[in-house]
Amino acid sequence: MNTVSAREKALRYVLLLLVLALTVSPFLWQLSTSLKSVQEDIYTRTPSFLPEQPTLANYAEVAETVPVWSYAANSLVVAAIVVAGNAVGATIAGFALAKLRFRGAKLLLGLFLATLVLPGEVTIVSQYVTVRSLGLADTLLGVALPGAIGMLNVLLMRTAFQAIPREMDEAAIIDGATAWQRLRHIGLPNVRGMLSVVTIFAFIGAWDDFLWPLIVLTDPANYTLTVGLQYLNGTFSANPRLIAAGTMISFLPIVIVFAALQRFFFKGVEEGAIKG
Repeated sequence: MNTVSAREKALRYVLLLLVLALTVSPFLWQLSTSLKSVQEDIYTRTPSFLPEQPTLANYAEVAETVPVWSYAANSLVVAAIVVAGNAVGATIAGFALAKLRFRGAKLLLGLFLATLVLPGEVTIVSQYVTVRSLGLADTLLGVALPGAIGMLNVLLMRTAFQAIPREMDEAAIIDGATAWQRLRHIGLPNVRGMLSVVTIFAFIGAWDDFLWPLIVLTDPANYTLTVGLQYLNGTFSANPRLIAAGTMISFLPIVIVFAALQRFFFKGVEEGAIKG
């Protein structure tokens, strides 16, 4: 059996701690800054990580001055549409590409792969023209529509459905099951882990998106949280405590969603076998 030496194990932990410090430290620093009172100087030569007088007044002041909760509600609407679209659309498309036989399936798969090569900025003009021609400019539906079905999510679901043994599908077909019945009774129970991965990716992508909402939305009442937070840079340019508080408000829903689905997320990432 392969054994890991103590030296190699120590090196792994050192590398893990280094990665953890690089990824988590900025968020902890923002959290610390958001909890510091006005009396504390955050520009000192030797900055203090822990607040001397922790306070939630910064969060209250942000909520009173900028309609953060209205922006957050708009972001939740957009995220809900995107998550629902990906959960349904990517699942159906992934099942069709993996389990159904039809003319042009390989060509369609190649087109899906080709879209992943192009950066989003290449197609953003055509997307805006399409959304405007549909009369959805300056609407939350117009913001959510381009991300309602992500090509990467379709390919992830296709991979998950391909992992299901072919014998299970063949047995269902012999018993007279339709494609929808195979999807419902065989496919979905075996891809719940990957579906959670798609849900988390879709939510984070919709919640964090900045460029597309900035282009589509013109009415401040329809701003999503990422766009609305730009007001903090102008309104509170001299007070980074409030900017940090607004940033943490936008980060909190992502933490909640990931905490709620992390068990299924890691299951979807690691699942390789199908339970019969």
